Amino acid sequence: MKAIFIAYNQAYYTEIVELLEANGCRGYTMWEDIEGRGSETGEPHLGNHAWPTLNNAVLTFVDDDKVDAVLEGIREKDALTPELGIRAFVWAAERSL
Repeated sequence: MKAIFIAYNQAYYTEIVELLEANGCRGYTMWEDIEGRGSETGEPHLGNHAWPTLNNAVLTFVDDDKVDAVLEGIREKDALTPELGIRAFVWAAERSL
């Protein structure tokens, strides 16, 4: 099992939910209106007068075989609109109950 954390410009909200559902990622936790700045490119999303946009984030735990499809969906979105900002991070989830 893997954990996938996705941080994204809030404009992607509907697309992210659709991507997760299309790939059978039923359970997830979502945070809205969070601030952040990417480590490589893009503008800060701080919700203030200078940088008015905000981010959302989602954490989902999925079977290993679903990870590549989710990441490919994220890659496609980022390639189409790189100025919006979207990143995904994956790590092993050792246990659940």
